[in-house]
This record gives sequence, structure tokens and C-alpha cells, in this order.
Amino acid sequence: MIDLTLTNIMNKIILTLVAILAILNTGFSQHIHEQKGSEQCSMKKTKISDPGKYFTDSPGTPRHSFDVLNYKLNLDIYRSYFSPYPKDFVASNTVTFRVDSTLNNIKLNAVNSSMVVDSVRLISGTALTYNHTSNILTINLDRTYNPGEVVNVKINYRHLNVSDNAFYASSQGWVFTDAEPEGARKWFPCWDRPSDKATLDLTVKVPLSVRLGSNGRLNDSTIVGDSLWYHWISRDPVSTYLVVMTSKLNYAIDIVYWHKISNPNDSIPIRFYFNTGQNISPVKNVILPMTTYYSQAFGEHPFEKNGFAYVSNSAGFTWGGMENQTLTTMNSWGENLASHEYAHQWFGDMISPASWSNIWLNEGFATWSEGYWLERTGGYSAYKSSINSDASNYLSSNPGWAISVPSWDVTTPDANTLFNYAVTYCKGSCVLHLLRYTLGDSLFFKGLKAYATDTVNFKFKNSTIPDFFAKMSSETGQDLAWFYNAWIYQPNHPVYQNGYNIVNLGGGQYRVNFLAKQTQTNAGFFPIPIMIKFAFSTGSDTTVKVMNSTNNQWYSFYFYRQPTGVTFDPNNEIVIKSATLLVNADENVSTIPEKFALHQNYPNPFNPVTNINYDISKNSNVKITVFDVSGKEVSVVVNEFKQAGRYSTSFNGMKLASGVYYYKIQAGDFSEVKKMTLIK
Repeated sequence: MIDLTLTNIMNKIILTLVAILAILNTGFSQHIHEQKGSEQCSMKKTKISDPGKYFTDSPGTPRHSFDVLNYKLNLDIYRSYFSPYPKDFVASNTVTFRVDSTLNNIKLNAVNSSMVVDSVRLISGTALTYNHTSNILTINLDRTYNPGEVVNVKINYRHLNVSDNAFYASSQGWVFTDAEPEGARKWFPCWDRPSDKATLDLTVKVPLSVRLGSNGRLNDSTIVGDSLWYHWISRDPVSTYLVVMTSKLNYAIDIVYWHKISNPNDSIPIRFYFNTGQNISPVKNVILPMTTYYSQAFGEHPFEKNGFAYVSNSAGFTWGGMENQTLTTMNSWGENLASHEYAHQWFGDMISPASWSNIWLNEGFATWSEGYWLERTGGYSAYKSSINSDASNYLSSNPGWAISVPSWDVTTPDANTLFNYAVTYCKGSCVLHLLRYTLGDSLFFKGLKAYATDTVNFKFKNSTIPDFFAKMSSETGQDLAWFYNAWIYQPNHPVYQNGYNIVNLGGGQYRVNFLAKQTQTNAGFFPIPIMIKFAFSTGSDTTVKVMNSTNNQWYSFYFYRQPTGVTFDPNNEIVIKSATLLVNADENVSTIPEKFALHQNYPNPFNPVTNINYDISKNSNVKITVFDVSGKEVSVVVNEFKQAGRYSTSFNGMKLASGVYYYKIQAGDFSEVKKMTLIK
């Protein structure tokens, strides 16, 4: 039985704090046998059977004809807790939306096999006609509405007694939802896209012995006869796939309070729902320092409460965890799993992906954060051990597609692709590590925190991968387009066949020539800073870090002591690669080509990134331009003075339509044109 007296007292305290704040605002200890949290997260999600408020959003977030501001759900799931544990329930959903372009109807996602719509009305009572076919609910409004108008539509519907892998009821007394990536449309009508975040008002009827958690704060809980009505409100907008309710007969509950860094007198409750007798201490004992640690790095904990709810495998929650906003579902109490899912509260929940091609911003960041949490007590070596594990998993299981595929914006891929452990999680984590390695800690963490605390574009909103890198570029003063074009939009990884030789120049001086050469045929060139360590006959080793911006790039290093050996990437910071090093590479190989040349781009056809290689036999101003078939210039790829040498430049056609294009080089009096094909 729920302690309603204590609950009501806590509600009053929370409401009082909220009121006070409103007024003020106006004037290393990893468990050896514990599986990585990222792996548990992925294994759960790949078992899916099928695939804001008045806010401006990030520049790359998709626009829509209307913007849902709030979902007000009222559900009666009382019967679902008792034999035969039916999954049918009656409900209503009042959808408040703002019109963004002139319209006289709206379309919502509502899966026909999961629900039946009984009636639709304006909140004023006016009945509206509608059509519910092919999993789309089309609602015909009473008139044409203009941009800026706000409309409230109430939908009365019934969820059917079906197993749809979104609404679950089990003989063990669990009733819960699980919606990523597109399961929300199975248990309530909604515009089921991650880009359209809305606030939530959820009222649910359950038996007296049930505890039920959801997003946001518990506004009140009311007893009416033999029933208990829970009323949860999320003041912060939620993507539909993160809307949740999790409940069980006789759930045990525990609460700890995290005191804010900005105001230690104010605290945030973190709730734990679990079976009586379960040991929740592996998570409970670390959640407060974890909150502080993440807050210091990513910005202060953003929500008014948080929590974790245990649901067993046998109840239908098949593996791992799901980062529902402010109430994570987990089927174990492991520290690794918690550190992964909890990081999602910042990356995935507070900042949600604008579309599914941007899943790196969720899973790559959360997987990387597992290692970052270990760094707190185990130092960089503990962090790096976690990243090396991610790299090993990727290299052994790489299926060969990119981290981000633009077509996923149009067609959501199957769960085994979207949540592929090797690419989405492990490679995603490794690429974020490569960004840290490229920028260095000072700039990396400066940019990451600035991104997560940007209230204009990102906080409580959505983001795209280019949006993130635009912010990082702005904060670091470096144009990072070259990084994401190669490492995120290209599949696979670099295969190095490097070489070096040592030349005795006489007089005690030596030169080391080093060749950085990539030979992969399943992807273009991957630019990245490289580290080269030199050993000597006397004295200590020396390590240098240089930018490898083109393929077959030679470097010369001069020393006044005798070099005895060279090591490439001595600390294995470029964790996703294979590499060999040839000693005594031909010292007569020159970086100066014999003549001008424009080479065929690779890959070709491409989507959306390809590399254009060219040779310049003498110092020249170089201009490379891309044209469409009509001869219209669509992009200037290069326009600058270049020293004689061999070059590779990346071209991103993400904003172009599929088709044939031409690229032209002009260098001195040399000119050449080649054809390339973009296929999306």
C-alpha cells in the first residue's frame, strides 16, 4: 500500500519549492563481471519487433505544419493488474498544438492494430470528423487555422487487448510502456517524431496497491473508492519515445535527494522503484556523486526529479535499460548500466535527436560517458580501457555502414540497424573519444558543456550532428566539418600502411622521413591528427603530434641525436584503425608529383560524402567547383593557394538531390572536369 500521507506531504514540499523558485525567477570502481551498460542498452533495443513549448529549435531540426505543445492523457488501466491481465484500456488524449503553417486538418500517428478511436472533439465540445487508416489519424478541423493559433483537440480512444511491444501487462503485476523508437503511437495518438517535443500531463487510474511512476513530478495522487489516481506532470518538453509510465503491484520505493551545485538548499528527488528485497545499492550509492560529476561536465542536472524503475526480463522488458525522461527503466541494478542510461538524461532527453539519423548524439555520447564515469576514480587509464573495449567490439563486429545515414530521416531503419551495438554504440563512443583527442581536454570539455547548456538552441530541445559540430566549432575556434564528414558520415575506418626511414645528414644531424598512408578501399580518407614517437640512442623518447590532412603525406623531422626507431600512435589514441609500419621506406619518394592531375572521386557513387584527390606539380592557386547537369555552380570545394603536392579534400552532398554532378579543377593554366554521382 502506498503511504498517501507521506506522499501528500512530499507533494506539498515539492510544490512549495516550485512556487518559491518561480517567484525568485521573476525578480573507478568497475564491477569486473558486470556487462557494459551500452551493451545492455543495445541488446534491449535490438529486440524491438518493429521498427515544446513556444521554443525555437536548433537550426537543423525538421519543421512541421504544427507543433504539439502538450499531451494531456487520461487512462484507466485498473483491470490490467488482474488475471487475465488484459492490455485493453479506455483513454483520452487532449492534444494542444500551435499552427505553424496554414492548415485545416492534422495528421497524427496512431497504429490501427493497437487502438480504436471513438470520437474527436475540440476542447470547446465541437465534434470533428476524422479518418483512421494505415496507422494515421487524420483530424479535420472546424475551419482553416493560421500560423500562431493554438488549438486543443480531445481524442477518446481505446487500446486493444494486443501485445504490441509498447504497452505491457504481465502476471507478475507489472504494467509499463516502452516506446523507442516509434512505439508511442501504439498506446496514444501523437505526432511520433523525436523532433516534436511537448510537455505532458498524465492521469492514470490503478488499484490502491500499485505504485506508478512517470515523467516529471508527481503532482498529486487521489483515492476514489478502491482506486488510486496518479497525476504526473512534466514541465519540461519530452520527445514521444521518452514518454513513459512504469508501475507494479506492491512496488517498493526509495528516494534520495541531490543538492544542486547552484543552490545547495534546493534538492532534486531521485526515486527508485524496485521489488522488496532487491539490492539497489550499486546504483543508489553512486547516483549522487554521479549526478554531481555529470553536472560539472555537462551542466547542472536539468530536470525537477529523476528516477530508476526495475522491470524484470520475464515481464517483457527483455534486456538492459531505457532512458525514459526522468524515469529510466532497467532490469538490473548495475553501475555500468546506470552510468550509461543516466548520461542520456543530458544527451538524448534534455537534448533529443532531431531525427533518427542523429542517433550518435544519444548512444555515442552515453556509451562514451560510461568510460568518462570510470575516469572519475580510475583516471584516464580507466577511461581509456573502456574506450579500448568499445573499439575492440566495433573492430570485431563492424557491419560496414556509417554512424549516420541521411536516409534514416525519411525511413526509420529496423532496430538491429538503428541500435547496432558495433556502430551506433561502440564506434559512436570511439568517435567522440577521437574528437576529445583531436581538440584536447580543455577545448573538448569547454565545447561539450557549452553545447549542453545552450538554452537558445539546444537545452530542452533537439539537435542534429551538424548543429552539434557548429557549436563545437564556434566554441573552439576550429572548423570541424572535416571531422564529422569523414568519421560520422563515412563507413568503416582507416587502414594505415605507414613507413619511415632515417637519414644521416652528417655533422651529428639526422632526418626522419615519415609517410602516413591509408589503403582502405571501403571508405575514403580519414583526416586526423597523428602522434609519432621517436626513440634515440641516447636520452629520452620524443613524441610529436601533427595533422594528417591528406593521404600519402610525408613528414620530415630533424634531430641532433641519432634516432633508432619510430612508433606510430604510441598510445593507441586512434582506437578504430589497423596499422602497419614499414622500416626503411624509400627515401627518394617525393611529395612533388610530376604533373597536374585530377583523380576520380572515391567513393563513386557516393552518399553523402566523397573524397576528391588531386596533384599539384607546382605552387598554384587551386579552385575546385561542383556543378549540376545544367551547369549551375552548387559548391566551391577549394579556393586557395596550394604548395606543390598531393591533396585530398572531402565533399559533402547532404544538401543536394540525387543525381549526376561535375567537379572542375583550375590550377594555374591547368583545367580538368570529372563526373560523379550522388545516390541517396
